[in-house]
Amino acid sequence: MPRSADVSELLEPPTATAGLALEVARRWCSPALVNHCLRSWVWAKTLGETLGLVVDDELLYVAAMLHDLGVTEPFDAHRLPFESSGGAAAWTFAAGAGWAASRRDRVMEVIERHMWVSVDPAEDPEGFLLETATSLDVAHANPEQWDASLRRDVTARLPRLGFGGEFDAAIGAQASRKPASTAARLHASGRIGRGDAAWAEESQTS
Repeated sequence: MPRSADVSELLEPPTATAGLALEVARRWCSPALVNHCLRSWVWAKTLGETLGLVVDDELLYVAAMLHDLGVTEPFDAHRLPFESSGGAAAWTFAAGAGWAASRRDRVMEVIERHMWVSVDPAEDPEGFLLETATSLDVAHANPEQWDASLRRDVTARLPRLGFGGEFDAAIGAQASRKPASTAARLHASGRIGRGDAAWAEESQTS
């Protein structure tokens, strides 16, 4: 597990293109959603290191920064699931960055798969890490996979800023318009509210 002092280093974008993805997130996402994206990157990066997975850091970082663009007003598609519209936006970003077509498809795939119930790490390590990381950040799923001191330090550096309520409302809006979507499944599960409560309890006891 990384030491607490490593958090600042972890928050640095791994490449210039990754830094531009952070700029996109900051332009179109709320502060709470930006912090969620950054926390998701840290959870994904550190879990990958713990498990010894070989990961494309730039691809993973870009996917983490852009994975929820589909719930923002400029990128909210009328019919597409939010992860598909966000993936399409990320594909377009990657094309502008000069990525090869196969790598553009990969970032879109990773973002779409973050809403799967599970992803096979042998088949898609970046997709597995983003799905697992966002599940921790949204639903407080399997927190024991990360050191408690790291969780404390990351959430202190990147506070939730009312993320749970904001995200629950956004997913609820997606569910009402797209009842067959993965957002509808997530909204019906109640995991967002329970996860937010679990994070609040953890912050009070740490």
